[in-house]
Amino acid sequence: MFPASNYSSVTEFILLGFSSDPALNRIFFIIFLLLYLCSVLANGLIIILICLDSHLHTPMYFFLSNLSLLDIGNVTAIMPQMLVHMLSSSKLISFERCWMQLYIFGVIGISEGIFFAVMAYDRYIAICFPLRYMLILNWDLCVWLVVGAWASGFFFSIFHVFFTMKLPFCGHNVINHYFCDGLSVRNLACRDTHIIELVDLVLSIFTMLIPLSLILASYVRITMAILKIKSTQGRYKAFSTCASHLTVVTMFYAPVIYIYMRSNSIHSPEKIKVISLFYNVFTAFLNPMVYSLRNKDIKAAFIKVMMRNRVA
Repeated sequence: MFPASNYSSVTEFILLGFSSDPALNRIFFIIFLLLYLCSVLANGLIIILICLDSHLHTPMYFFLSNLSLLDIGNVTAIMPQMLVHMLSSSKLISFERCWMQLYIFGVIGISEGIFFAVMAYDRYIAICFPLRYMLILNWDLCVWLVVGAWASGFFFSIFHVFFTMKLPFCGHNVINHYFCDGLSVRNLACRDTHIIELVDLVLSIFTMLIPLSLILASYVRITMAILKIKSTQGRYKAFSTCASHLTVVTMFYAPVIYIYMRSNSIHSPEKIKVISLFYNVFTAFLNPMVYSLRNKDIKAAFIKVMMRNRVA
């Protein structure tokens, strides 16, 4: 555990959430509970289908199963606490639980951003070097890429949490958010935060800009390869294999860049809460739909499992 600063007088925080109106919070509770359950069930179903169907034992679906696991972890790290606060008169969260939530959120967010770069590399190899796909993306490399993505999340998130939670908090403990977000927490500090802002900027370069640059570079090469395909059907098939990935990358990176790559002075807390829902809640809910609705292999695996259970 990262201990609180010796100069900190704050032992717990208050999360304001979305509303102080009990009736409105009950409506929000039902909506977000359904979103949470659907996200966990849909992502869990994708993981189960990939494990059960041998036709899905390929690098692409191996990476997709890890992405689904990250989505489950993301909503589980944030939404249960948020749901409890919606029905409770107390909005308190302890200092320790706050930094733990902040750390887990950082681990999953960083790992997910790197996974998108790994999945872009997978699509690059599949389209630009289809005959050498399994030779280049062998299982040893796939495992190392997955381990590297997870390890990067655990490693880089430590620095952000350590520097944030070592800040002195001198009485102000109201966080205008629905979870312990780093930006909102450090705004409560009673000393200058330029050091942690510099740390976050450096971390953002390694964990957001570099993966995003690799994704863009991969798709530049993919686009060049697709344009060389003479048949319209061949171009459409090649592009359709990337459309799902491009969609989820956009849903993830657009709100993240808007919030974390802008100056603190131009942030609106209410706007941040709404925008953060896209990468915290809605991406976990929409990712399975984006991949399953556009993916014949996933739909075929689902039908096969259902038919097998019906026969049994």
